[in-house]
Amino acid sequence: MNWLNSEAFTLFGQHIIWSDMTGNILGLITLALGWRRSLWTWPVQFLSGLVLFAAFYGHLTGSAGKQVVVMVVALYGWWQWQRSRNGSGDGHITPRFATWRERAGMLAAAAAGTVAVALLFTAYPSLSWDPWPDAYIFVGTIVAMYAQAKSMVEFWFAWLLVDLVGVPLNFANGYAFSGFVYVIYGAFVLWGMRDWWLRSRRQARPALEGAPA
Repeated sequence: MNWLNSEAFTLFGQHIIWSDMTGNILGLITLALGWRRSLWTWPVQFLSGLVLFAAFYGHLTGSAGKQVVVMVVALYGWWQWQRSRNGSGDGHITPRFATWRERAGMLAAAAAGTVAVALLFTAYPSLSWDPWPDAYIFVGTIVAMYAQAKSMVEFWFAWLLVDLVGVPLNFANGYAFSGFVYVIYGAFVLWGMRDWWLRSRRQARPALEGAPA
């Protein structure tokens, strides 16, 4: 798998490696499929994690370990969407807003998880170059994937918050292609957020109209 860590091309003076390019292109496809509420978003997410795991395994243990977590959450998302779409009647999952309890739980998990992972990265410097931002992005990604698995509109907000740190961090660490992809992620997130938001309102309206006054 050494070819995954070789240079694909140079862009604006930045060296683009195959694993960075392939993994992030698959990540874009994953986000587009998620926007369309396609079950295939999860296998592609799993494949993206597998490619990056193969690229990192053996020399970047921390990065490889993070991809294992991503792949596990992708399997969980597949299972959740498979159940949800079978009960929806139209073969797609039904977007919804999280309850206040769910939002509080995700915020608490994100905060505690970021601190715990950052402390782990700090204790073992070989796991990360930038412990706190890297922990924030990693935990934020897992929270976003969990919210997506649960069909929550809030998963788009979580991705947007990840992008705000991910773009400058990737450019600073020399992963130019990841930085450019995160910019495109931002556009996809805004479109997807609007689509899921409107769908959740349309699908909730009949129940509201039929409710007793």
